[in-house]
Amino acid sequence: MKRPRHFIILTSYFSIPLMGFLQRLNETPLLADGAMGTMIHAQGLDFEQCFEMLSLTHPQVLVQIHRMYAEAGADILETNTFGANRYRMDLWGASENVREANARAVQLARQVVRESGRDIVVGASIGPLGVRLAPLGNVRVEDAYDAFAEQITAIADAGADVLFFETFSDLREIEQAIRAARNVCSLPIVAHMTFSREGRTIMGDTPDTVAPKLIEFGAQVIGANCSTGPRGVLSVVSVMRKTLGVARETSGVTPDVSHVTPNDSPILISAIPNAGFPEQRGGRLLYPATPDYFAGYVQRFVDAGVRVVGGCCGTTPAHTKAMRVALDRLAGSNRQWVVGLETLPVNDGQTADSSEPLLPSSLDQVVTAPTNLAQALAEQRFVVTVEMEPPKSADTNKLEDRARILRDAGATMLDISDMPMARMRMSGLAASYRVQMGANIETVLHFPVRGRNLLRVQGDLLAAHALNIRNLFVTMGDPSSIGDYPQAFDHHDIVPTGLVQLIKEKFNCGQDSAGQSIGTACSFVVGVAANLTPGDFDKEAKLLKKKIDCGADFALTQPMFDVETALNFIAHYEKLFGKLSLPILVGILPLASVRHAEFLRNEVPGMMLPDALVQRMAKAGNHARAEGTAIAAELLREIRPSVQGVYFIPQFRRYDIVAELIEGL
Repeated sequence: MKRPRHFIILTSYFSIPLMGFLQRLNETPLLADGAMGTMIHAQGLDFEQCFEMLSLTHPQVLVQIHRMYAEAGADILETNTFGANRYRMDLWGASENVREANARAVQLARQVVRESGRDIVVGASIGPLGVRLAPLGNVRVEDAYDAFAEQITAIADAGADVLFFETFSDLREIEQAIRAARNVCSLPIVAHMTFSREGRTIMGDTPDTVAPKLIEFGAQVIGANCSTGPRGVLSVVSVMRKTLGVARETSGVTPDVSHVTPNDSPILISAIPNAGFPEQRGGRLLYPATPDYFAGYVQRFVDAGVRVVGGCCGTTPAHTKAMRVALDRLAGSNRQWVVGLETLPVNDGQTADSSEPLLPSSLDQVVTAPTNLAQALAEQRFVVTVEMEPPKSADTNKLEDRARILRDAGATMLDISDMPMARMRMSGLAASYRVQMGANIETVLHFPVRGRNLLRVQGDLLAAHALNIRNLFVTMGDPSSIGDYPQAFDHHDIVPTGLVQLIKEKFNCGQDSAGQSIGTACSFVVGVAANLTPGDFDKEAKLLKKKIDCGADFALTQPMFDVETALNFIAHYEKLFGKLSLPILVGILPLASVRHAEFLRNEVPGMMLPDALVQRMAKAGNHARAEGTAIAAELLREIRPSVQGVYFIPQFRRYDIVAELIEGL
């Protein structure tokens, strides 16, 4: 379909590389390569190093990976430059190597292109800065621009063909990246955002909002990468393309795309999904989507107008080869490669050849893409979560307001307790749903077994999944005898380790406890309790090992006040059972007073508070709360290198203190 006549584009505006790349996309879809980090790890290099520096220290590894993708049939090789900006590299003390690392990475990819004898495009991978822009963070917009300009200048000078902006979740950040690119070079721009299972970025933007913005910023090709598996990414890019088609044809809302594509080109879309939902098995993270599964989506992507297709996390040269075969098969069948707007889905968000829903527009559309927590654990990002208590009423407005404050402070997600201390409160399930919907932040639902029979347990699991609450913290729960209704029954049919096993081996495989089908398999991420400072190291280590063997995905710990003991326990566990691969989110509880400290030490089972901390609280006098906050920050700073996240446990609903601690991170 031609553009409306009011789109007047001067082709002289475009550089030769830009016009050449866009012309190729107009003629035929191009196949991008697969994951870089996955393949680096497969070469025996661990994640505890700066991958971007490998272009300088282990160039042969990068060359070999590029060769494998080239031999698999990739049309585009992406450089090892995703995090090669001053902020990310500074974490490794390598910020002075930004220019050298970027240039060398481009040169290595170019070397493989020359060897291949094929017309392969060198795409420079550029990711987010890894820091938050003001006002949510401390980095000014102009500083972000400078960082992107520094990286892109090095990439352009080294001879890259195309810029691939990937895995962005903040429109303000990718705007600065694209602005820098347009100012320092004339390379074509492919701009990807990443979306959650609900079809939103972590900043809350939807594909129909993102698409015209990326075009407005100056991208020539737009789309989604990482995010979810092929199905989820197909949903996102289909909505993007439909949105732009509608915008172009609706008077008064046409985006400014006069600098984007040649006058007669279709909308150019890119789709680079993950290899499905990662699961931890035997200490390894495995992605389930097979090469054949990816190949099966190639036609669906092409039919949806996708011009760049490839793979992100978890994909390998085997996935690339399978997609190459599928693309060549389509080309051999004399398909019409140039896809116009007339092929857009118009039947309420469904593809023409499938009744599958695209984006979840109602609670009936249960999504099985990885949760944000699962993605963070898989990518070994530091997780920040805060325990919140449901209200003793049906009104969740205050709860949602506090959730938004914690979200804006930088919390990754929020833990919603269920009947804490056996006190009557709104169900944690309902509170989790209201927080996710009202505050746009993912939750971890505390799921106690106490007081639930096996029938109720399974019904509640299905209800949680139907509401897209898929992060669970399985625990025994507090006895009724200490709460508001001591006469209430405490009966339960299953213990926490048994429930973990039931979820991972049955519900996540589409069965109930009796082995009967429950329809679509669930995709729960399951956490367990742990104690890093137990009185009996052997007993706690054996229990933790049992929980891991049952399938636990992560652990939340009791409040930790003694770093030395915690590290000794981890060492003790590893002496008994080998490396502790389970992600640990350490419990941090800010002390409020010396009486609070004494209560925890003397009346809460399993709690260990060193005398020195209690004495500090006593000496603080009227400044005890500030001292307690300082102690919490110190403990977290010391233990942070040994854990994958923090689980803040506010006392007396002082979420403001926790927000300060999060911002201090």
